[in-house]
Amino acid sequence: MTENTKEFGALDLIKRVFVKVGVLPFFLLGALVIFTILSPKFLTGQNLINVARQSVYLVLVSMGQMLVLISGGFDLSVGTAIALTSVVSALGMVWLAGIFPDAIWLAILLGAFMGFGAAILVGVVNGIGVAYFEVSPFIMTLGVSSVGAGLALFLTGGVPVSGMPFAFGDTFGFGRLWGIPVPVIIALMCIVVMWVFMSRTRLGTQIYAVGGNIKAAHLSAINTKRTLMLAYIICALIASLTGLLLTARVESGEANLGGTIALESIAACVIAGVSLRGGIGRVENVVLGGFFIVLVQNGMNLAQVSSYMQMVLLGVLLILAVIFDQLRYRILMSGR
Repeated sequence: MTENTKEFGALDLIKRVFVKVGVLPFFLLGALVIFTILSPKFLTGQNLINVARQSVYLVLVSMGQMLVLISGGFDLSVGTAIALTSVVSALGMVWLAGIFPDAIWLAILLGAFMGFGAAILVGVVNGIGVAYFEVSPFIMTLGVSSVGAGLALFLTGGVPVSGMPFAFGDTFGFGRLWGIPVPVIIALMCIVVMWVFMSRTRLGTQIYAVGGNIKAAHLSAINTKRTLMLAYIICALIASLTGLLLTARVESGEANLGGTIALESIAACVIAGVSLRGGIGRVENVVLGGFFIVLVQNGMNLAQVSSYMQMVLLGVLLILAVIFDQLRYRILMSGR
């Protein structure tokens, strides 16, 4: 076999991997090599466990964002859903703990449901605007994000909500089960549920169909408006779960939680091969995409890269991911 034949075979293999799973494996391999060289602490078991724990929140939000992206839109209000959940659930728990001092877990449960209710409202408003009034997802979710952020600040007066039940933060923020952090266990359960939902249920298939071609989906008797609506509601609910876990971690209701997570979740999805045009995306890749973003941030921290330069590098990664997404889409559409 000649050198040219070997080179052609290697290039063909790289192209097939790129078309199938996107640019993520190449980015991940590059990050592992670069940061291992820059810091001997990077590729250690303890550091990777730490990255896994830190990536829980972004991975969860990215899975919700994936649903909306696959349906042909995107959601800039996931950060607001997190903030509203944090504030409403914290206020609810503090109030209910005063009413039921001997039933703390009842206060925690009811407070959590209040947070979920606030997030469902965000998802419903987004879904109605996008699906029924055909407002651009960018404008709709941006407007809802602004309204929700203002409500969160209004409810708290800009001051964190303190005095939450100790058991809530101790269990869901710092608790461990079989030696594994509780947030990691919750995230693993959500990953399995989301994988089954997207690959084995009718609604998951319909979300792919709507994102691939909404007119064809409508002609195939799919209720496209209902499907879009549910995609935004589920996205908000997953963001709400993230908000509860973050609230437990910081042990207070914060109106500024999730400030940058909307853009980070979109970046994680795009890097993971979820098409911005809709119809394409895999749960397992998105999980790796969220892990990759946190891994890169961790590696840059260990390498003592300044926070300003980290913003630059993450922005460059996102731009490259979008460029490669365009290239991959053209290859897929050409059938080559």
